[in-house]
Amino acid sequence: MRRNDRSVNGSESDSGDDDNEVESHVVSPSETQDVMTRGRNFVGFWLLGLCNNFAYVIMLSAAHDILSQQQAGTNATLPTAQPTVLNGTDWELPSIAVDNSASTSRYDCNPVSTAAILLADILPTLVIKFSAPFFIHLIPYSIRVLLCSLTAATSFIIVSFSTGIWMSILGVVFASVSSGLGELSFLGLTSFFHSSVISGWSSGTGGAGILGALSYSGLTQVGLSPKNTLLVMLLVPVLMMISYFGVLVHPPSLPGWSRKRAPPQTDRGARRPLLDEEDHQEDVTNTETLGLKEKVFIVRGLLKYMIPLAVVYFAEYFINQGLFELLYFPKSDLKHSEQYRWYQTLYQLGVFISRSSVNCVQIKKIWILAALQCVNALVLLLAVYYQFFPSIFIVFAFILYEGLLGGASYVNTFNNISRESSDSLREFSLGAACVSDTLGISLSGALAIPLHDYLCRLP
Repeated sequence: MRRNDRSVNGSESDSGDDDNEVESHVVSPSETQDVMTRGRNFVGFWLLGLCNNFAYVIMLSAAHDILSQQQAGTNATLPTAQPTVLNGTDWELPSIAVDNSASTSRYDCNPVSTAAILLADILPTLVIKFSAPFFIHLIPYSIRVLLCSLTAATSFIIVSFSTGIWMSILGVVFASVSSGLGELSFLGLTSFFHSSVISGWSSGTGGAGILGALSYSGLTQVGLSPKNTLLVMLLVPVLMMISYFGVLVHPPSLPGWSRKRAPPQTDRGARRPLLDEEDHQEDVTNTETLGLKEKVFIVRGLLKYMIPLAVVYFAEYFINQGLFELLYFPKSDLKHSEQYRWYQTLYQLGVFISRSSVNCVQIKKIWILAALQCVNALVLLLAVYYQFFPSIFIVFAFILYEGLLGGASYVNTFNNISRESSDSLREFSLGAACVSDTLGISLSGALAIPLHDYLCRLP
């Protein structure tokens, strides 16, 4: 009626304007409920990201300790832990330190003895990420979450009760399956929620590196054995299930225990088309109707983000796998192992900060981050070879910067894909793109390990 009065009379009293102004600021119960729902979903995805990576950090750290005890039980020399980060979600892998007092190398090197662990870590995840986007829609999300939780719990139990190297590697395989399936599934799951959950997921994965390492170190420091610490960490898969089934507010479009689904949520904010949708079939309404030809077409459209992300992680883990141990300052007050741990801590800190920053800073041109990370890798490679850095604090700055670039590339890649994909293609696009970081890591490992060996043999 107020609109009709305005049209008839041409104006309204000042008091009417004031009333209208007051009424426009009243928050309805539905709006309040919507804010609370978005908050719960943000927290839920943060916990899912934390659990998906947290379990792997814990499991791999403990795998080394269990392996050390096994070797000690066979009268072998007890090794010391020196973690090496090996994958896109920033997990740590152990390497075995030996006495290098007789070495003639210019570097304080340890022989690379993580090849089997590297394969056990990377290959299952790579296989899952390459293949699953083409059939994973046949498995409901509820079942996927249960599979992720069960495989993570299995990895804890296997490594905890391991009696040989083969059992420890088997535990790594289960953890790799859990994390690979989890990342693929949870990124696809974000397509059914408000776009802000991408930030929650990414921040949680970034926090897992720091919180995981601190929790494991803290529990073992107060006297728990690695075996008992692992058994305590069985709470993590339980928390994952609580986060999905209890914290998240599932929208009506989200399929439950069956495969029947409605189109994903459409409230995604401003969207710029990722693909030329006129070339795509008009009757596509969800992932299940996409054929192989359509999926290949979609992947082609994703390459502008997938290739830069793979390059970022190639350069990033070239540094982590091949150069970290060789960036050693013998005149520093820090021991070699302490320097290495500081490198890892600063790297994880940079990743956590940047993966939590997408709501403040959004980057469209991921190739810029890829170019900067390649420059970073080149500078650190030259610093290793020519040893021209006068202070370890310069290396600290470069490594923090490396983590910032890596985390920013990850969160902005998936944020851009989420916002630019159409509703019918978003779920598949997010799942397909997550192979990029794992592929970059695999390629970097193929180069970094022989490079590390070559540098260690230099007189």
